[in-house]
Amino acid sequence: MTDTRASRRAVLGGVLGGVGVALTGVPAMAGPAAASSQGSKRPPRPVAPVNAEAAARFGPEYKTLPPAVAGVDIEPLIGISGAEEIEARRRKMADFIWKGAGPPKTLPSVEKGVSVPDLASLTGVRRVDLLTVPLDYRITAKVYDLLPRKGWNRRLALYHNGHGEPLDTMLRTVQALLDRGYRVMVYAMPFHHWNGGQQIEDPANPGTMLPSPSHRELVPWESAEFSTLTFFLEPLTVTLNYAQATYRPASVEMLGLSGGGWTTTVYAALDPRITRSYPTAGSLPFFLRAASPKPSPTTGDWEQTRASFPEFYSSITAGTADDYLQMYVMASVGENRGQLQILNRFDDCCFNGVSHRVYQAPVRDRVALLAGGRPEQGRWDLLEDATHDDHTISPHALSVILWDLDTANVTT
Repeated sequence: MTDTRASRRAVLGGVLGGVGVALTGVPAMAGPAAASSQGSKRPPRPVAPVNAEAAARFGPEYKTLPPAVAGVDIEPLIGISGAEEIEARRRKMADFIWKGAGPPKTLPSVEKGVSVPDLASLTGVRRVDLLTVPLDYRITAKVYDLLPRKGWNRRLALYHNGHGEPLDTMLRTVQALLDRGYRVMVYAMPFHHWNGGQQIEDPANPGTMLPSPSHRELVPWESAEFSTLTFFLEPLTVTLNYAQATYRPASVEMLGLSGGGWTTTVYAALDPRITRSYPTAGSLPFFLRAASPKPSPTTGDWEQTRASFPEFYSSITAGTADDYLQMYVMASVGENRGQLQILNRFDDCCFNGVSHRVYQAPVRDRVALLAGGRPEQGRWDLLEDATHDDHTISPHALSVILWDLDTANVTT
């Protein structure tokens, strides 16, 4: 077990220094091995100025902490103080999702060399395989497995799109990963994009098929014997089983936007096989949800709220701790693990503003402490992206993600 008695001052001085040094342009990305051979110093993280034109269109609530953070002690909300607590919460999450049966060990069906119009603009793709995951109530999840044309770097990236977001962000991000030799699996939310248009079996009348539901219409399928969270999370488990059984990637990174950012947050906390994760515009701790300048979408989609799954979210917490703060820690601690949460200050949809500043340092410091001051045993940080006013992974955010992926194993 990690020694959590490490000096906080030593941890902060050794692990957290050097972040945010100015850098012009995007650094050359030569991969972790090449970066390590250049010396022991981790290159500085790319930075970018606030977009002045965007900032001028938004009021002071996008620059200042909201009243909801006044007097809030973040440390007790984080809760986790040891590795054994992470494992206990992970087991409780899995017990709720799979009702005590544990994560499935099954594999998907595989169709090699398929044509996918949604992915046709990507270059440097040697082959696209279709992985089909059968789920309960006679629905399936389709996942596309993209093999790079250039030499595979032995790393697998999972990209998860959100609730019908346009595919431009996904294509731009996946292209950058393919260009660096990543194998990439691409996911869509249940009943969205290539998972849309299918029928689902009526839980009250087996054999009767119903039209494709929205997520908020899934309530009748949720029961003491079955959780609809399997629709969101089981495709990741089954396809990752396939990757490990067939080509054994050296690491597994996960990225997601919006609802896919929520999925990335939850799944990286649940499954330690995820090495590094980059949830974008996907969550805020519950106590900050209504404090965002544009709070309506930020309160969360159906699967993202405590009201929809009180037992699931309470399985993560202990005492007064906050579910999402704990998931950030759970996703970050462990050998070669880490998470960079990305939130857009001027996001025109979700999780905007600057309220996240109240927990950035405490979560980062708690992960460093649990990692014993060793970055290779866990990192967490947050990128506040103020370069735009869209609901996206911006070019700047992507440059930071690539920097992190390429330098993760370089000591600071």
